[in-house]
Amino acid sequence: MQVHQLLLPEKVVYGPDALLELGALAAAYGSKALIVTDQVMLQSGVADRCVQLLKSASIDSSVYAGVLSEPTHSYVDEGLAQCAEHTCDLIIAIGGGSCLDTAKAIAVMSRNDGFIGDYRKKRFANAPLPLIAIPTTAGTGSEVTKVTVITDTRTDEKMMIAQPELLPRVALVDPLLTLSCPPHVTAATGIDALSHAVEAYLSRKAHPVTDALALSAVKLISANLLTAYRDGSDVQARAQMITGAMLAGAAFSNASVALVHGMSRPIGALFHVPHGISNAMLLPAVLEYSQAETVNRLAEIGRAMRPDLLSSGLSEEAWADTVIRQIKWWCVQMQIPNLQRWGIDQQRFEAVLEKMAADAIVSGSPANHPKIPDAEDIMRLYRICYTYDFHSNTDPNTNIDEFEFT
Repeated sequence: MQVHQLLLPEKVVYGPDALLELGALAAAYGSKALIVTDQVMLQSGVADRCVQLLKSASIDSSVYAGVLSEPTHSYVDEGLAQCAEHTCDLIIAIGGGSCLDTAKAIAVMSRNDGFIGDYRKKRFANAPLPLIAIPTTAGTGSEVTKVTVITDTRTDEKMMIAQPELLPRVALVDPLLTLSCPPHVTAATGIDALSHAVEAYLSRKAHPVTDALALSAVKLISANLLTAYRDGSDVQARAQMITGAMLAGAAFSNASVALVHGMSRPIGALFHVPHGISNAMLLPAVLEYSQAETVNRLAEIGRAMRPDLLSSGLSEEAWADTVIRQIKWWCVQMQIPNLQRWGIDQQRFEAVLEKMAADAIVSGSPANHPKIPDAEDIMRLYRICYTYDFHSNTDPNTNIDEFEFT
């Protein structure tokens, strides 16, 4: 039997109004905090709530709200400068995955020399500043992962760095912070979380504990995704979604992601498609590409995704097909576009296909996929995804048309 390792934050504090614990939690780690966030959190008053909660615990703070979209090395540099200027000894991240990933990079680079991208191939020499991560979307699961993804805007490359030093000390998960997420953000982050769970379960690095985390995440996300999308004020659905995203994050942080994420990063870097949307654009086609090799694992995902069909007598092949069709149906319901409908120019798309395929392979993620692709396979998949039809049936000869998708 193999020996496996499970890496998680020191503490995970979650539930409605968990944010109120921030002051007491932060006091154990420092006395002056850099709050890393964005303009949405600033304007909504959430960032100021954090300032006040820290102040009540006698912790001073400085707010860096320069994160605008997908995190770049420029945001990291700006945050590092502000952190040094105010001699901060603690980082608080509040926002979506971009804020959390930026904060992770600031925390480690405040104690290590060089460029963040250097650490794709070498270990951090020094421990980071302590980080408390507070997600406001149910998507990336970054609050419990050892991963950050930072774009090098000089080369249009998304750099994935995965090391234990990137784990937050505390994940503070409050579903009430997600109530204001608009439907399009709920859709993108929800499919992102689902893709984390699916890829963690299919990964060559999966093990029994990550399998349990991934399937639990699939169950929670599948049962609540559309409810959260259609009624953002449903606290129960929001709570289940953010818990599912957290479990999916813990799963992929320890089992890794695979081909979908490897292909997704170049799309985000070159065409600025949000990470969750690009994952959704790719997920069905990638699952179809490797369906024959993953039938049994997909069937297990199907049983977690659609427990209402457990007595239907479906074959393993039909269960696998159900997974793909269900994901496509969700994409239709939540208006996920293909690459063409997003507005990506086909001539430019074709011009960068080789670079995208090369960058995907270099990232290492495709090598975790059950069916390992070469560059030609990846370029072919990109072309399929450019005009992909989410309305199409995976296999019109299966016997699942009689069941209603939910």
